[in-house]
Amino acid sequence: MSRVCDICGKKPMFGHKISHAHNVSNRRWLPNLQTVRANVNGHVKRMKVCTSCLKAGKVEKYVKAPAAKELSPAAEGTKS
Repeated sequence: MSRVCDICGKKPMFGHKISHAHNVSNRRWLPNLQTVRANVNGHVKRMKVCTSCLKAGKVEKYVKAPAAKELSPAAEGTKS
């Protein structure tokens, strides 16, 4: 599973972890990716998006419409 933003293409960065004794070992900085259900051309698609793209509003999140509440026949006659 790749760790790449589907919007901006942000990927992990590589560098070195340096100890106090100046021992050098490799490390990587990962992007803050979130799995989001988004509207893409009218279809719902699951995407991995970095938080900077979410905050900038580059993704239209899918929001499920709330279902209509059905009342029982006994409850319909009462006034609330």
